[in-house]
Amino acid sequence: MSIVIEQPSYLGPERRKETRVAPAVSWLNQVKWDEQGLIPVIAQDAQDNTVLMFAWMNREALQKTHELRRAVYWSRSRKKLWFKGEESGHLQHVEEIRLDCDNDVIILRVNQVGGVACHTGRRHCFFQRLEAQEDATPVWVTVDPVLKNPDEIYRS
Repeated sequence: MSIVIEQPSYLGPERRKETRVAPAVSWLNQVKWDEQGLIPVIAQDAQDNTVLMFAWMNREALQKTHELRRAVYWSRSRKKLWFKGEESGHLQHVEEIRLDCDNDVIILRVNQVGGVACHTGRRHCFFQRLEAQEDATPVWVTVDPVLKNPDEIYRS
């Protein structure tokens, strides 16, 4: 089976032709992987567009994410696939996968199970905001609450 890519109609009939590409590799080959074979990925809430987290994917993780419609990332520290929610139960069901204009960043639009995406027990990982103190010195301030105790999330 192959995918048919039709050239746009504005090219005229003499320049329009069908291009057939093997589906198993064509879409993955369009991704610009870094020198370690990874691509940065942003997980975004499909309902309200909140940025939930940032992670990395390798080719296998992206392919499994597409096949399972569930977020699968690459853990750089553990050097293995990381099925989001495998320990916590906080799965990410993938509604849409988008590739940016340079083909080097992916956004996953997800439905977050349990309302917690961050290992700290918060809705998202971006819970610290840079604010100026009275003397104008910038400091990071925690601005979002813990929704679930991490000890309860990762209890063995």
